[in-house]
Amino acid sequence: MIIFSAPSGSGKTTMVKHLLSENSHLAFSVSACNRDPRKGEVHGKDYYFFSTAEFKRKIDAGEFVEWEEVYEGRFYGTLRSELERIWDCGRSVVFDVDVKGGLRLKQLYGKAALSVFVQVPSIQVLAERLRARSTEDEDSLQMRISRAAEEMNYANQFDVIIVNDKLETALLEAKQRVADFLAV
Repeated sequence: MIIFSAPSGSGKTTMVKHLLSENSHLAFSVSACNRDPRKGEVHGKDYYFFSTAEFKRKIDAGEFVEWEEVYEGRFYGTLRSELERIWDCGRSVVFDVDVKGGLRLKQLYGKAALSVFVQVPSIQVLAERLRARSTEDEDSLQMRISRAAEEMNYANQFDVIIVNDKLETALLEAKQRVADFLAV
């Protein structure tokens, strides 16, 4: 298992997509959430989109390996069935998850998992990246920035920290770290 975690806007999704495009042994773990899809997002590809009631039913039924209320009323998690789907294909799982979810996965799977924290050079750079995405209103943006500042405090609990200052350099480092981990 390879776990990528970071605050929103850090570049973790870009890194994950790059690694997946270069290594056919890796497969993406599609997370579940209870938010509405953003423009262009597809159920079962980008996320499994559930209603809040449906998400909570799955929690109660023990269908999640990990889940978190990332923002008030906004749930995200990893379905057990998703891991089984990937393992049944003989591939290694790659996660793109929130920081607490990443730590929980690492705690559950220990040495079988490589946990990577993608760090931005500063909160200011993060705010600029989030604004450039134009996917948030100002209140939502401020909430994400505040959460990011808190999440950066967890970086030292991950196996690896990759600072995404220059994307090309960060992608090369991610590729090498994953290759080293899979070679063991």
